[in-house]
Amino acid sequence: MFKILVVDDSWLTRRGVKRILSTEGYEVCEAENGLQGLEILEESKSKIDAVILDLLMPEMNGVTFLETMKQKQMKLPVVVLTADIQNTVKQKCIDIGASFFLNKPPEPAELLEALGKLLNPVSNG
Repeated sequence: MFKILVVDDSWLTRRGVKRILSTEGYEVCEAENGLQGLEILEESKSKIDAVILDLLMPEMNGVTFLETMKQKQMKLPVVVLTADIQNTVKQKCIDIGASFFLNKPPEPAELLEALGKLLNPVSNG
């Protein structure tokens, strides 16, 4: 099954997302901020299949995380999950590599649909 990295400074959000994904058979690992998330990606040697990313975090925010992924040529699908609903922020995230942009708190069906489209593109049209 697929392994998903959840990068969010809120343990409550991480716990909720992990619950949603675990019930569908996804393996989940967690990071409390962008720096920790990048360390996990670099150590995992491409064993992570997708990232669920918050934007507003200490240490390294989500935009910087996306920019760093792009600079390091880490090509992974990223679902941005945030309370920031500004169109300019959404467009910037998509421009630098985010695949989906969802609002917090995530609707389980919406999150699972986004991951399904990213991880099983052939079977999802």
